[in-house]
Amino acid sequence: MAESKPTSTDTASQMTPDEVRGLAQRLRARAASVLMRDQPHQQSDLTQAAALIDRLVHVLAEVRRAADATQDEATERHLRELLGGA
Repeated sequence: MAESKPTSTDTASQMTPDEVRGLAQRLRARAASVLMRDQPHQQSDLTQAAALIDRLVHVLAEVRRAADATQDEATERHLRELLGGA
């Protein structure tokens, strides 16, 4: 019997915050490109995706700061688990 393996990989968690910000910048630049002027829905999707990525980076940084600042070990462990063990 063949083993089942996951079909998706979690590459986003392996990216650094700067790499993720770079991705958001590239998406935003693509949305602003003249090539997207005749595709307003796709242009809007790219812009929204870039904004969501920026927000995610911000939220993750805040969670990391909270984990660093807390004195409660259980809370720190939980926050670090949310960050993927970082």
